[in-house]
Amino acid sequence: MYSLSPVAIAHTPFREKFAIPRQPMLAPAAVGEIQLLPPFNDPLAFDGLEQVSHVWLIFLFHQAMAAPGSVPRMRVRPPRLGGNSKLGVFATRSSHRPNAIGQSLVKIEHVQTDTLLVSGVDLLDQTPIIDIKPYVPYADSIDTAWNHIAAAAPVPIRVDWETTALEAALQLQQQTGKPLIALIEQCLSQDPKPAYQQPSPERQYGTRLWDIDIGWHYPTQDCICVDRVQRSSI
Repeated sequence: MYSLSPVAIAHTPFREKFAIPRQPMLAPAAVGEIQLLPPFNDPLAFDGLEQVSHVWLIFLFHQAMAAPGSVPRMRVRPPRLGGNSKLGVFATRSSHRPNAIGQSLVKIEHVQTDTLLVSGVDLLDQTPIIDIKPYVPYADSIDTAWNHIAAAAPVPIRVDWETTALEAALQLQQQTGKPLIALIEQCLSQDPKPAYQQPSPERQYGTRLWDIDIGWHYPTQDCICVDRVQRSSI
């Protein structure tokens, strides 16, 4: 047995798991902060990182950890295959890992004393970070690599807005200084609902970004319409 302690905590826009990008870098407007925890919150820990553009975040799926003594999953249902087909757990990036460990590639926007400002995050807010490693282009990028399960990025779905929702988003964006509209469009264009669902136009979906509730529906199967943007009442 081994014991791991977080070196940092992630502060991100994503307060709920639903609608988080399924891979890093798919939503450049998803900006987060990686804040070092004691005893690692020393500027020396980031010394030299100004020479690096991207880092790997090694983290814990803290809300998907298996109960002690539970039977490990050998096969899982990856969303990329519609949520109905199964694959071996080691052939996927499912959050249901044997040790609940994930990795995410993000872009460094700014290095502060004990905090990294990064973009392209796909992590739930308050995710524990167990290591930070620099991206090394000559070693981490392989021109001849292939993956026939996920050969290309998903085709984006169209995102439209109801007038009142767009006006509310513009107002909140100005008040907060956050890239709210771009983040909503980048996240929803990846069609966050399970692929097997065929929702009626009346069915409502929603999630929370920062302290802002976002709601939408599907007028057609190939289009999302954002119909609600408002401050959370919780």
